[in-house]
Amino acid sequence: MEQFERRCEEIGKHQRETCLQLKELSQQVVGTVFQSADDSLRGLSGAVIGKVEGGLSQPVDAYEQRLQQAGALLQQGSQGLTGQIKRLEWLHTRLVWKVVVAAFGSVLLLLAGGGWLSWRYRADIDENRVKAELMRAYNRADVSLCEGRLCANIDMKAKAYGDDKRYRPVRARR
Repeated sequence: MEQFERRCEEIGKHQRETCLQLKELSQQVVGTVFQSADDSLRGLSGAVIGKVEGGLSQPVDAYEQRLQQAGALLQQGSQGLTGQIKRLEWLHTRLVWKVVVAAFGSVLLLLAGGGWLSWRYRADIDENRVKAELMRAYNRADVSLCEGRLCANIDMKAKAYGDDKRYRPVRARR
């Protein structure tokens, strides 16, 4: 444009009008080119935004779908886990009750067994008590075996016992 303006000044006056017309025409062309470029850029930015949105919408939709699937799987897993926890709590409660019943039954069995054994061996204990007293008396007495028979050192001066007074106390060992 600058070259065109310089040449126009160089050309004479008679061609000056033609030059001015050409100058106006060139300015209109420049304005039209700028306006066309602006319109193209505006349309281009809209087209670029549309293409970017179109290009991103597919991956974003796929990502959202995967997120929804993962959420559904997590929900199913948590429901399954909740069911397992409830089942384990129920089993734990049953186990606690079984242990309590077994312990209570064992204590009752021990008490019943102890009572039965006490009752059963009470007569044996009383009999053994008598035998123990007899053995103590025997150990204190002066007795020995005489040709396979029991002999005792009798206290003849002591009081006689029995129905026909034939029993006398045995002297104590020295």
